[in-house]
Amino acid sequence: MTDGDRRVLITGISGPVATALASRLEADERVSYVGGVDLVEPSQPLGRTEFIRADLRSPLVAKVIESTRIDTLVHLGITTTPGQAGGRVRMKELNVIGTMQLLAAAQRAPRLRRVTVRSTTAVYGSSPQNPSLITEDLPLGAPPRSGYARDATEIESYTRALQRRRPDLTITVLRLANTVGPSVETPLTLYFGLPVVPTVLGFDPRVQLLSEADAVGAIERATLEPRPGIYNIAGAGVVYLSQAIRMAGKPSAPIPKPMMPWLAGVLRRAGWVDFTADQLGFLVHGRVGDTTRMRERFGYHPKASTREALEAFLAERNFEPVLDPAMLEALERRLYRALVRHGPREAREVRT
Repeated sequence: MTDGDRRVLITGISGPVATALASRLEADERVSYVGGVDLVEPSQPLGRTEFIRADLRSPLVAKVIESTRIDTLVHLGITTTPGQAGGRVRMKELNVIGTMQLLAAAQRAPRLRRVTVRSTTAVYGSSPQNPSLITEDLPLGAPPRSGYARDATEIESYTRALQRRRPDLTITVLRLANTVGPSVETPLTLYFGLPVVPTVLGFDPRVQLLSEADAVGAIERATLEPRPGIYNIAGAGVVYLSQAIRMAGKPSAPIPKPMMPWLAGVLRRAGWVDFTADQLGFLVHGRVGDTTRMRERFGYHPKASTREALEAFLAERNFEPVLDPAMLEALERRLYRALVRHGPREAREVRT
């Protein structure tokens, strides 16, 4: 295979990240063919990308891989929210059964050379036992009980099975941090859109983010310059959840931890945001992936930091702030200075 001969098939082509990736590949001279598989056509027009209406859950997906004569498969057909799929049961079918059929077909495709799979740092879970920076070598514990994180864990297991059966394939798994952007819809982006943002009383977790554009950039790199292995993909730095809520100009409502599952049920029934148990754990303990391997071995450096990705997301979504973020930051600085000025004297009084 030489430059100009690469033939790429992208699953989930109707998704914003997949559509943006296809647009970039269309403009790349190294790629002679781009195909996109989905049940729904892309909302944005594409040029030379061939749209193929197909259900990944069907064994007929093997005919798609064979007829398109692809050498590179990019699996982005993974749904992150039940609302996008029409319910949690259908979401699991699309994610897990779809991946199982797709990778079974990939195993039998003699022309296939490269596979890139989108995953998530949510596979690590959110636990007080997790290290401060989670490396890709951390053994995954018990899979999350439900939701996107559990689906991603099962998807990775099918990917490892494919690698064992086809050691000739170059397989790259990208564990993306929580992704934010103008088109991405996840439980976290919906969470920031709530008029009053619930938090867990007594906890202020660290949040690590990835901009939508950087997610596309990382997947593009894995597609055109494959580096086998598993990589955490995230913007530099972190923000605390309390900081993120203030930046959004939203009031927070601290809720006792035992009441959070009840509140999650209320929000789900109201159609606002569907939090699973693992996502509620994220609001307690957070999760931060180590990105050393991304920079040094994968060779990718996101353009936006976590804070910059959040600022751009809030500006693009044009959330109506209930409170003035600048006023809140000024108040926080004044409070901090007061504590620094008076804290030592009060401490001395206590000791005497």
